[in-house]
Amino acid sequence: MPKENCLIVRAAGKQLDLLRGEASRIAQGANVSWWTDRAEVGTKFCFEDSKSKDRFALTCDSLGITCQDS
Repeated sequence: MPKENCLIVRAAGKQLDLLRGEASRIAQGANVSWWTDRAEVGTKFCFEDSKSKDRFALTCDSLGITCQDS
């Protein structure tokens, strides 16, 4: 699976659970797969397409959660 559609998010606990739910909702709406991986600092959220990654980045921003391209 391609890794170029990934974001590293610094979140834990309930924030991380919230982001997993948002990632699932975004991916389901776009009919694509998503997954998470461990990163050195934070959690890597990956999507099959760039549009879903961009929507997830906007969601992180609206929630005040820092994310960056991996």
